[in-house]
Amino acid sequence: MTIRIRNFVSTCAAALFVLASSLIGVAANAASPQPTSADYWPTEAFDPAIPTLEAVAGHASGAAHTRPGDIVAYLEALAAAAPDRMKVFDYATSWQGRRLVYGAIASPENLKRLDGLKEGMASLADPRGTDKASADALIADLPAAVWLSYGVHGDEISPPDAALAIAYHLLAATDDPLVTDILKNTVVFIDPIQNPDGRNRFIESYVSAAGLAPSGSRIAAERNQPWPRGRTNHYLFDMNRDWIAQSQPETIGRIAALKEWRPLVVVDAHEMGTDETFYFPPEAEPINPFITDAQMAMSDELGRNNARRFDEFGFDYFTREVYDKLFPGYGDSWPAFYGAIAMTFEQGSPRGMKARRTDGSEFTYKDAIHRQFVASLATLETASKNRERLLSDFRSYAETGLEEGRNGAVKSYIFPAGGGADVNADDLAEALLAQELEVFRAREPFSACGGNYPKGAFVASLAQPKSRMLRTLLDPTSPMKSAFIEEQERRRARGLPDEIYDVTAWSPALALNVRVAPCETDVGAGSDGFEKLAAPAAPSGEVSGPREAVAYAVDWGDRDAIRFLASALRDGLSARSADRAFTVAGRRFPAGSLVFLGADHEKSAAHLRARLLQHAEKAGVTVHALSSTYLDAGDNFGGGRVKRLVAPNIAIAWDEPTNPNAAGAARFVIERRFGYPVTPVRTKDLSDKGLDQFDVLILPTAYGSGYGAALGGSGANALRAWVADGGVLIAMDRAARFVADPSSDLSAARREDAYREDDAEDGEEDGDTVAGALIETAEAARAAIEPEEAAPDATSGVFARAVVDGEHWLAAGAPDEVTPLVRGGDIYRPLRLDEGVNVVSFAAPDELLAGGYLWEETRKQLAYKPFLMSERIGDGLLITFTQDPTFRAQLGGLDVLVANAVFRAPARSGKLR
Repeated sequence: MTIRIRNFVSTCAAALFVLASSLIGVAANAASPQPTSADYWPTEAFDPAIPTLEAVAGHASGAAHTRPGDIVAYLEALAAAAPDRMKVFDYATSWQGRRLVYGAIASPENLKRLDGLKEGMASLADPRGTDKASADALIADLPAAVWLSYGVHGDEISPPDAALAIAYHLLAATDDPLVTDILKNTVVFIDPIQNPDGRNRFIESYVSAAGLAPSGSRIAAERNQPWPRGRTNHYLFDMNRDWIAQSQPETIGRIAALKEWRPLVVVDAHEMGTDETFYFPPEAEPINPFITDAQMAMSDELGRNNARRFDEFGFDYFTREVYDKLFPGYGDSWPAFYGAIAMTFEQGSPRGMKARRTDGSEFTYKDAIHRQFVASLATLETASKNRERLLSDFRSYAETGLEEGRNGAVKSYIFPAGGGADVNADDLAEALLAQELEVFRAREPFSACGGNYPKGAFVASLAQPKSRMLRTLLDPTSPMKSAFIEEQERRRARGLPDEIYDVTAWSPALALNVRVAPCETDVGAGSDGFEKLAAPAAPSGEVSGPREAVAYAVDWGDRDAIRFLASALRDGLSARSADRAFTVAGRRFPAGSLVFLGADHEKSAAHLRARLLQHAEKAGVTVHALSSTYLDAGDNFGGGRVKRLVAPNIAIAWDEPTNPNAAGAARFVIERRFGYPVTPVRTKDLSDKGLDQFDVLILPTAYGSGYGAALGGSGANALRAWVADGGVLIAMDRAARFVADPSSDLSAARREDAYREDDAEDGEEDGDTVAGALIETAEAARAAIEPEEAAPDATSGVFARAVVDGEHWLAAGAPDEVTPLVRGGDIYRPLRLDEGVNVVSFAAPDELLAGGYLWEETRKQLAYKPFLMSERIGDGLLITFTQDPTFRAQLGGLDVLVANAVFRAPARSGKLR
């Protein structure tokens, strides 16, 4: 017995030692000391002056998941050891304060002339300022810049360690002729970790579950991360889809670096499901129509050399499947629209130190790194061999883009184009400038293409080198090939899933609800009547009007006003909001406008103006001082239609089954775009009495069986009691399924099944048999196998027009029409008048589609159905968005509706405060 106990204690001690080792970065199966890339490429000699990963991080490549801080430290150690061949640059700081860096590696000669590379690429990018002789000289002289980026998804773990192995190899393998050629012909930029916060979350999850030996089981705790997993950054954003919106600091810094260097080849290295092998281009259909044939040809060239190297090593791979090139907002697509060759790598993920596939085969973390390493080095090899071709194609991309823009049927875009679009026009101009596009602003009113436009209207001319990017961003739809669409329709008819990878619409104009008018003439460029915009101006605000004011008013409807309100409420100021427009001293204020009465601030009335000015300057709004509260028109400030707003305590559902991306986006919009705090609450605690401390609860979209299964009957009852007691519950997207489920007893709304024109009764079941029936056509045969209660076919993502009920307080400040993004297959019947109000409803069938590709049946069934509903439950309110109004934080045109829900709704509840 004593021996057994001693052995048991020894075993426990050993296990604890291994776990402790993993906590400091040394994995249970750590290999013996070795050069970082010796096992990845047939190179024998390595420069001993170049430090290995083990010398800096304490583990060899592939023996552990290198932590974010160690990744940065290792790059800096490499640069310190080879300062003539490597420099490290900071480009951003994550939300959690971690550094994001990239390294530039080149021959000593090329590294010395980095500034010349930057200037030369800028010259090649704009044919308007560089003649052919100068361009040819640059093409003959410049190295080809290649950007290798890794780890945008934090739990896609092998790419960052592959980045370190590549950096070491390029510096240490000094006698390798391939490396010599690469450094002679290229400058290699390595962005080793795009998402340090997410990677840190993954590593902490792995380490906390690691044991005596790694497990490859798909259900092993170490390989199954808790919510929200490590994929996303601090605000739970999938940053691979943030390249157009540029909402996250990591994305903003990265794009700034790419605009600075304009690399000719951009790689974004990822991981995919464990059962998969390795993907590299050429890409699958659909291909964005503004990608050129030359770019696709070079992508094929890169893919062929990757395939050659993978064949040499005996690695499995695939191409032209799954990963398309339609959406321009990925890391492997956005660079294509300034002329680069952009691509993705996808490696089957070990999600730990080793993995077992369903076919029984196993592979390790080191195996995954090896494949990423080979793909990266093969890409550098191709770029090196094609240096002059890459530079020439880049120049040609700018020249042909300029030519297409000048000679196309559409030569410019004008906005605002009326219809309430001007409220977000500045935001659209800023979004285009962030893409390095040229935008002009009218100094005087003007007429063009049958329209009259005011002073301050914006013009984006297509006579610019990046006209293709402008087209794909401002055209409502970038069309897919007809053959591809026909194939998707055929698959759908067979009950097969479509092959559309992501959204089919992404226009920032539609997302911001700004109406853009295409024009057949070039307006703005080179004209004295228009000024070319530079960087967005800093917000400026003021308090205008008489010094002796009794009240102050602020227009409602744009993001600046929302930020102003959020700031004022946090400062303890008392605001009122009018349900309808009002006019005072001859000036009209729109519905929802904010009012601050001196009488509401008796203790600080003398300082009210100064406090309002402080918030106005920060938000960029004009506060209008009023010498009287007597109105020319509208509801008096002391009437029932002018509500006193409260500073709401806002909670958001957090944890399973909440979709992390949706929860993060909703929180980000309110906290970072509006400037108001939100408290995440674990879903299991939503039935706790602590919820009484909150005025508003947001339920973002959910996975799987959703909130019903997570909360159970008692949880749903507790939530309903909270709403009835005066709470404001906001359900978004698939959270609408929960509130519309009869078992939740929350909403009168009901989700619809797919509509069928032939809805005749089938033979009723009678015991073990059903009535006989004839099937006379193939169409009837397909109909016979359709589920009786099938949902409408899922939509990948389109912009749809929706009509706003301007009479309702939830619509205050919104235009007559908005354009939500529609995804999935959920469609809800309208509320009846005795049930609630359909505040925003989708437009008529022929007017509904604003951008993207939508199934015909869905277009017909979605028409006139609700997007935003409001229902009274006891003293509280249920507000339901049937689609996500904060999707990827990209739908700024819906901000005012979200703000009304979180700031104006609590003023209408009967909650005692």
